[in-house]
Amino acid sequence: MEDCYFWFMKKSYILIIVLFIFSCQAEKEYAVFEEETAHLRDAALKPFYHGVASGDPLHNSLVIWTRVTPETKLPEIAVKWEIASDSLFNNVVKSGDYMTNPERDYTVKVIVDSLIAGTSYYYRFNALEANSQIGTTKTAPEKAENIRFAVVSCSNYQFGPFNAYGNIAKDQSLDAVIHLGDYIYEYGKGVYGDSTTQRFHLPAHEIISLQDYRTRYAQYRLDPDLRAVHAQHPFITVWDDHEIANDSYSTGAQNHQDDEGDYEDRKNAAVQTYHEWMPVRKVSPLYRKFSYGNLVDLIMLDERLAGRTAPLASINDPGINDSAQRMLGEKQLAWFKNQLTESEAKWKVIGNQVIFSYLNWGYKTFNINLDSWDGYPYERNELAKLIQNNSLENIIFITGDTHSSWAFEVTHDPFNHYNSATGEGAYAVEFGVTSVNSGNSDERFPTDSVRAHEKTIVNTAINPHLKYANLRDHGYMILSLTDSVAQANWHYVQHMDKRSSAEKESVTVSGKAGSSNILDL
Repeated sequence: MEDCYFWFMKKSYILIIVLFIFSCQAEKEYAVFEEETAHLRDAALKPFYHGVASGDPLHNSLVIWTRVTPETKLPEIAVKWEIASDSLFNNVVKSGDYMTNPERDYTVKVIVDSLIAGTSYYYRFNALEANSQIGTTKTAPEKAENIRFAVVSCSNYQFGPFNAYGNIAKDQSLDAVIHLGDYIYEYGKGVYGDSTTQRFHLPAHEIISLQDYRTRYAQYRLDPDLRAVHAQHPFITVWDDHEIANDSYSTGAQNHQDDEGDYEDRKNAAVQTYHEWMPVRKVSPLYRKFSYGNLVDLIMLDERLAGRTAPLASINDPGINDSAQRMLGEKQLAWFKNQLTESEAKWKVIGNQVIFSYLNWGYKTFNINLDSWDGYPYERNELAKLIQNNSLENIIFITGDTHSSWAFEVTHDPFNHYNSATGEGAYAVEFGVTSVNSGNSDERFPTDSVRAHEKTIVNTAINPHLKYANLRDHGYMILSLTDSVAQANWHYVQHMDKRSSAEKESVTVSGKAGSSNILDL
């Protein structure tokens, strides 16, 4: 018995020592994390340096978010939240308490229910004897005559200020901001960016671990323009590839190598951080639907992690048309088909990460992008048949990823079953949004040559269904929808090297209900 006692005590001491070491390591990691981002903070916002955010608006419910940053690591922090119908909080309609801790990176995410449809609200948080800034948000309406979305994609901290976000924050007419992915980029310091801006990624290496991803989100969310747009509007978001790693799919990624550890571990860390830092409901996979009365059903697809298989190396691969080559996966595809056929809304808007339409990029060394829907023709054909066989109308794909603006009359076979003069044969439209600031063709080639290239690919023999393209400029898109018209308006920022609200131009393309596959420029 005595030997057993000493054996037990020895093991207990070892366990205590191990736990102490782990605790010290955790303290060290937290201290390093806080030190890396401290110089970016606005002291006036303490301890809510990352601001507030809201998202996933339903008719009677939405998500509110913040992050509390203690001066030293604490085991837990008590947070109070309030949501009111007025900015002075004289009429608080909902309130509550929330406990956050290091295990959720001190983030706070509350699903607020029992709200009134189509109503604007104000919300705030209190912790560590301080109030957060006040955020504004709104629920989705049960009836609507017009809806306005800002649509964005591809914001890379290393390419300079987020001027597009700053401008969207000032637009008080919006119902929501739709972010189609690449909210962050995973690359290390100086990799894929503009070093003259002196905005370098933290941590300095490519992000792989849970702490890496947390630090990167913390850095992005300290940007004043991104913080402002989150405080002003509810977001509806989905990840693309760079929230995990470049050209990611369900079981791997182009930018994940064997010496970077297990891909599943990396993917899980990325997904966990996304749910900690983004104002989204915790659903997995991330595809879901939002209804804006009888006017709009917004169907958000997950084209990276839900069911995507690895892209093929060549368009000539004999497996290119095989049913095993999946973009959405069997379960999501069935769900998407059901959403399209059961929708009673005038407009069916598809939140789509990569280009759905056939696209010939027109370069001698690069024509078809197999990371887009062109690399997954089986599921695209299935959707085309569904839309055409059921005579579904008023379908709009909104797309990010390419750092370019596009307007397509959607067809995946523009050479045999499509009339470029009349639009006959098209079964939807697609509006692609350029990047907030991630590099595009204008960063790689002279502007004049890019303009010339646009003319070779738009409404020509290689892409007769492509009606507009801008491969040069950065900004955002406003999608306006009424009972009779859908209108895409691209706004382009003037400056990339400094914070500025100046815009150099805007371009509008529209489609009419009932003939919405035909675009009017």
